[in-house]
Amino acid sequence: MPHPIFERHETGSGRNTKGMRYRIVHLAARMFSHPGRMTILYFGVLIVLVTPLLMTPLASHEKQPTSIPIAFFTAVSALSTCGIPVVNTTTHWTFFGQAVILLSVQIGGVGVMTFASLIALAANRHMRASQRLLTASELGTTKLGEVRGVLRVVVATALAIESITFVALFPGLLHINHGRIGNTLWEALFYAVSSYNNAGFTPDGAGLHVNSWAVGLPIMLSAFCGTLGFPVLMNLMRAAHGRIPPRKWTLHTKITLLTTFSLLATSLVWFLLVEWRNPYLFRNADFESRLRGALSAAVMPRSSGFDPSWVPQVSEPTKVFMSAMMFIGGGSTSTAGGIRVTTFAVVLLICRAAFTGHKDVNVFHRRLPTRIHLTAVSVTTACFMVVVVTSMALMMVTGASLTDALFDTCSAFGLGGYSVGVACADNPAALMLLAATMIIGRLGPMTIAYAINRPLADEVVRYPCETIVVG
Repeated sequence: MPHPIFERHETGSGRNTKGMRYRIVHLAARMFSHPGRMTILYFGVLIVLVTPLLMTPLASHEKQPTSIPIAFFTAVSALSTCGIPVVNTTTHWTFFGQAVILLSVQIGGVGVMTFASLIALAANRHMRASQRLLTASELGTTKLGEVRGVLRVVVATALAIESITFVALFPGLLHINHGRIGNTLWEALFYAVSSYNNAGFTPDGAGLHVNSWAVGLPIMLSAFCGTLGFPVLMNLMRAAHGRIPPRKWTLHTKITLLTTFSLLATSLVWFLLVEWRNPYLFRNADFESRLRGALSAAVMPRSSGFDPSWVPQVSEPTKVFMSAMMFIGGGSTSTAGGIRVTTFAVVLLICRAAFTGHKDVNVFHRRLPTRIHLTAVSVTTACFMVVVVTSMALMMVTGASLTDALFDTCSAFGLGGYSVGVACADNPAALMLLAATMIIGRLGPMTIAYAINRPLADEVVRYPCETIVVG
């Protein structure tokens, strides 16, 4: 029987129209049944729409069109919620240009969380009914087909956290802006959207305002919420509403929170010990300023690239350490990038089981299925190869050192938003490489995981098993 999309129709304008309509509907059904393809198409269309808007003279203070590489890179950086700026957001982009960037960040962030949630549902639809309903419940819906339910809850959660951040930022920014309400309203909105969606764009060139707890703390808390991921936020909100104790939280929430706080504590200790005497990071000698700077440096590299002025001045070991943190990234189905903290945690758990001689991978009195092992190892390996190849390519086209090339590559892949100068407006080849890395970092782990988690039919032929020497 021929495939419906290639079905032959009889002649006649009516039947041809009906056949074409059927093909379009069938093609749309195939796209909606594969969220991975939908995500790629979604971002492709947005990039095509946003890039020309940023190229118009209306978007630039220079009153002339912005070059294609800069406009394209900025569009990808905003839509992927990475936030690496190659031109000064304040001096180059007009209010219209900043509005386009902010809208792109919002659409990109909401789109990422929505499609990642749909991919999680689609990947789990072949599991047993109890596990499928549990996954759907974590994502705020009851059925795999309830796309509107997922979208509604994702948007409502994002707007609620951004609104709270906006209100919290207003008093501090009003003081910094010396009572200018117009500037304060715009900056509070920009920071609220940019921080939750983990994009490092800033509206005023002042960065995170790390010298002000009234501004820096709400931004860091909002960015932290954005890195947790939609299922974790949903589980925590339901636990708070129903007074559910931590021991009854979902396994995904437990692993995400434990790994996230462990990485934050490690980063905080690293910056306090290794960069204690760095005058660019710790400009004041008092302990409160050092703690504030270290906390900002610990939270932001894994998600939002706010206040990038101090980054090129850190030591070489710190650049490598930050690269590793950005490569790990944030939580699954979050606006952060990287291989995701749950992937990193599963890889560590697999290593622990192998070194201790255990056959099963257990955590919190639960056993992880083999499918999760394969997904974690495959995602980590594929993403590591992307980072290595891109870093070598950047070294060839820019002449940068391995440390700097690795840093900017991990920042683009992990959507960290920082740069040590490799992402330069004068080098279109470097911009294209990093833009491609941002797209892979935004879409790659999700699509790879979805491809792995789609079980095929039972294989007819299974070959004999034979061991090999490993290690």
